[in-house]
Amino acid sequence: MTTTLTDRVKYNALVKKDKSFEGIFFVGVKTTGIFCRPSCTARKPKKENVIFYDKALDAMRDGFRPCKVCKPLSSLGQAPEDIDSLLKQLEREPYLKLKDYDLVKKGIQPSRVRRWFMANHGMTFQAYQRLLRINNAFTNINNGSKVIEAAYDNGYSSLSGFQHSFKKAASMNPNEAGSRETLALTRIETPLGQMIAVATSKGICILEFTDRRMLETEFKQIEKHFKSAILPGKSEHFADVKQQLGEYFKGKRKEFDLPLVTPGTEFQKGVWNVLRGIPYGETISYKKEAILLGNPKAVRAVANANGMNRISIVIPCHRVIGDNGKLVGYGGGLWRKEWLLKHERAIEN
Repeated sequence: MTTTLTDRVKYNALVKKDKSFEGIFFVGVKTTGIFCRPSCTARKPKKENVIFYDKALDAMRDGFRPCKVCKPLSSLGQAPEDIDSLLKQLEREPYLKLKDYDLVKKGIQPSRVRRWFMANHGMTFQAYQRLLRINNAFTNINNGSKVIEAAYDNGYSSLSGFQHSFKKAASMNPNEAGSRETLALTRIETPLGQMIAVATSKGICILEFTDRRMLETEFKQIEKHFKSAILPGKSEHFADVKQQLGEYFKGKRKEFDLPLVTPGTEFQKGVWNVLRGIPYGETISYKKEAILLGNPKAVRAVANANGMNRISIVIPCHRVIGDNGKLVGYGGGLWRKEWLLKHERAIEN
């Protein structure tokens, strides 16, 4: 398969309904105002009538509606079956080192795996595997393993090579890992786009949409607070957050029961507690939020604290609106805020 994704390559994939390009690009059709997956079975448009997008969200921002045939927002960004099998294998065996040769033996084209990981994880498949091994080693050391044992158990044949890789990825020496918090990261597919969850041993500390502008700042805040690096990996909390978010989006859950870790000032924590008390399907103003906090004059400070919330949806800052009833100030984008409120009101009614 050609590794250069020109418009010609994309259009040929669209015409062939090529499922191997799933998650790599989307196509907007000017004549209908809809956007589709590469494998959509609907009648194919002329080349001059299409616009290609790397993300479905970009197509939506340009005014395209999701196709009712291929449903491009259903499990947005979900890995194709063969790549999903790789992810599950690495989840079971994070110490593996799968090379291009191994992928070919499995009948998977390495170039497609590279494209998918760059599009959905912002890194190569090899880099993803390396960080998984480091995270697993971090957890092993944190649980009492010796550094040399963690190195060999995670596929490293050289202790010096392991120490170099560990320090580069985790910004610390391996022997420091025993006293530091493990910060594991995973991605979650939702109808509104990919979300990132980061967990400590005690609970979820970040739950955000991947295109949130403040995400990098939030990563740095959490890493600084815990003096540890965020790495792809496993957590006992991920299954619960994925399940409960899935139930929320299906209209089957109105309240979340998740352990949360929310470092912040006492004022910020007070604001976030007020947010958690806003009933499902209802909204309040920033002024009302300040009153509930017991400080009616702190409207601006309350708004700033809302913006510092790192736990989207579960701590529902999307339920706070302007005094005039207009939707304002949502880090995930006002279109998402509108969608979430409509979703909750529809279920509530």
